[in-house]
Amino acid sequence: MPPMSMLIKPASGLCNMRCKYCFYSDVTENRETKQYGIMNEQTLENLVRKAFFYGEGNCFFGFQGGEPTLAGLDYYKKLLYYQNLYNRSGIQVLNAIQTNGYVIDDEWAKFFAENHFLVGVSLDGTKEIHDALRLDSAKNGTHQRVLDSIRLFQKHGVDYNILCVVTDAVAKNAKQVYRALKQHKFLQFIPCLDDLNGQTHEHSLTAKAYGEFLKQTFDEYYKDIQNGNYVSVRTFDNYIMVLMGRVPEDCSMRSGCGSYFVIEADGSVYPCDFYALDDYRLGSINENSFIALAKSQNAKRFLEQSRMPDPKCAECKWHFLCKGGCRRHREPFDNGNPGPNIFCEGFIDFFEYAYGRMKELAEKFQSESL
Repeated sequence: MPPMSMLIKPASGLCNMRCKYCFYSDVTENRETKQYGIMNEQTLENLVRKAFFYGEGNCFFGFQGGEPTLAGLDYYKKLLYYQNLYNRSGIQVLNAIQTNGYVIDDEWAKFFAENHFLVGVSLDGTKEIHDALRLDSAKNGTHQRVLDSIRLFQKHGVDYNILCVVTDAVAKNAKQVYRALKQHKFLQFIPCLDDLNGQTHEHSLTAKAYGEFLKQTFDEYYKDIQNGNYVSVRTFDNYIMVLMGRVPEDCSMRSGCGSYFVIEADGSVYPCDFYALDDYRLGSINENSFIALAKSQNAKRFLEQSRMPDPKCAECKWHFLCKGGCRRHREPFDNGNPGPNIFCEGFIDFFEYAYGRMKELAEKFQSESL
């Protein structure tokens, strides 16, 4: 059996914030049932028990939303109880959570530290940009509240990283955003998504803007490495891994979607966080084994669609690095076939600009690891 990887939504799409670009809000609006509430204990027990039956080597339990802390701290204490109960083979367990940081207090931070959770915190760069986009239910900015949560993580020794969504505003202020975040050392930048139907909005990111963002951010990343101040930027780290002959951990760089399970609060299972849609439902963890879910027709169809290449990709000299990119960036589909990557122009611009220095860094890291 393979290593086990799950992305669990214990509070479905429920959230205590009202971010203006939330992609999961678009996903839930395209389902017959928009929200499934809070996951009950039986569903939690079922997914943990079946995960250890299916997995081998390690089991990754990732939690996201909506906002996963809305399930309450007792939910995660029960998670640990069931992990200890059913992990009879001594499989390595990896727990991670992506949070907006809104409800974090000393008790939460201490729990994450003591139980070795990796915590992703959503923080969109500078105060001005963050507070314009990431609002609470009263439409107030949340930048200071998130910083307070990060200080609690630092106080208790929580392993954490930063997730920043690259909107048009972030792209236009790339260097300021990087400099505001680099003190946290581990950064992930993900491009803001248009709606599934291709509809743009005021925060939409163009290919050209994304390319400029990558170039300016890479300049800062490269400069810091040259000055002995390495800051991990997931996108750049993965490109360098490819140049070192390694398999990237980012699934968007692998010529097609990988295999993991997204589990909604009612137990429904989907093949990807971006596609927790009725049309791609694999089954239910309350009714099906992970083996049956992985072999379902919807799982096969999803993987096959993700591997349909854009004819232009095969001719591109940068295909070995980008591999066509994330399937979600090839929406909307045309007659069942994915379209060209909406950020293609930006990727080409970036690779032309940064390839030489990425190759240099790959050789540097390779020599240091020998």
